[in-house]
Amino acid sequence: MALILSTNSAAFAFFGKDNSFDTEGRGYVGTLPNVTKQYGPSEPAQSSPIFEKTQKFHSANELKPIPREDPAFVNIILKPDKTSQYINDLNEFILMLEKIYDSIEARENVQKFAARVYFFKKNADYFRDKYAAKPESYYESYQRLLDLSLRANAVSQLRAEAEKYKPYLAYSGSGKVYNSENIDQQLEYLKSEIESTIVILKEAE
Repeated sequence: MALILSTNSAAFAFFGKDNSFDTEGRGYVGTLPNVTKQYGPSEPAQSSPIFEKTQKFHSANELKPIPREDPAFVNIILKPDKTSQYINDLNEFILMLEKIYDSIEARENVQKFAARVYFFKKNADYFRDKYAAKPESYYESYQRLLDLSLRANAVSQLRAEAEKYKPYLAYSGSGKVYNSENIDQQLEYLKSEIESTIVILKEAE
């Protein structure tokens, strides 16, 4: 019993000198890690741009110069199209009429001439219906084009009939209508009408 008491007294004397181990009522007295430094809020990351320098994208050195000397660019890209659909249609007819005129000049056979006139007539019929109820139907170019279509078709039929009835012309009273002199004369009249009509179509606005 005396031994136990002496041992407790010695232990008390030993621990009594070091107050750092007296933790009763004081909590943990050791060293804690700096949590605020290690787990503090992270700063927002800065994203890098796709282009190294944005201003380079808009700089004069990076952009190709506008081809202002190129007629295709100037006439199609820069300038708005002010041409009406009616004028575009007339321009198409000018090409058709020039081919018929050349056909007469070259004295093409009946089949080639008839094919050109037929193509012109079909387009003229569509043109007539397209603008029949519109102000364009009062234009001189509209009227002359339709009149020429009828005239060209009549001459084409005359040539076709002359070719068909050629073996019987000597025995027919209509031989004078289908003879070559009359056909040539009708073709010359048609050429003259084509020329004057083309002038009107080109002057249309």
